[in-house]
Amino acid sequence: MSTLVAIAYPDRESAEQVRRTLVEMQKEHIIELDDMVVVTRSEEGKVKLHQSVSVAGAGASGGALWGGLIGLLFLAPLVGMAVGAAAGGATGAMTDIGVDDAFMKELGTKLAEGGAAVIVLVRKSTPDKVLPRIKEYGGHVLQSSLSQEAEDDLRTALGEPVTV
Repeated sequence: MSTLVAIAYPDRESAEQVRRTLVEMQKEHIIELDDMVVVTRSEEGKVKLHQSVSVAGAGASGGALWGGLIGLLFLAPLVGMAVGAAAGGATGAMTDIGVDDAFMKELGTKLAEGGAAVIVLVRKSTPDKVLPRIKEYGGHVLQSSLSQEAEDDLRTALGEPVTV
C-alpha cells in the first residue's frame, strides 16, 4: 500500500530541488515512489501539474516498437511504427496513473500564488534516511495519508510546529 504526501514550498525551484533529491534517493534505493508530481500555482492563480514521467511519451515509444514489429509481418515496418506510435501516444495521454490529476489540481488551489508543492506516492521508504535529506528545504505538509505519529515526525523535520 502506498502513502500519499504533499508538501508545499514557497517557490517552484525549492520544489524542483526536492524532486531531484527524491530521484537521487530512489537511485540509492532509500525510497520507492509510485508517482511524483510538482504542482505550481502562478501569480495569476493558474494551477499546473509537472509530471515526472510522460505517460504519452512512454505509450508512443512502446506503440512504435510494437507497431514496427507487427509492420514487419506485413512488410511495412515504418507504417506500423508510425501508426503504433500515434496510437500509443494517444492512449498514454488519456491514461492517468498514480495520484488523481483532479485531486492534485484541487490541492494546487490551496498554494500561495507563486508557490509550489511536491506530491509523492511512496511505496516504501527509510524515513530515518529520507527526512534528514529533505528537511533542509523546509516546507509544510498540505496533506498526507501517514499515521499521526509519522506525520508529526515529518512536520518536526520540516520545522513545522506540531499540535498535540
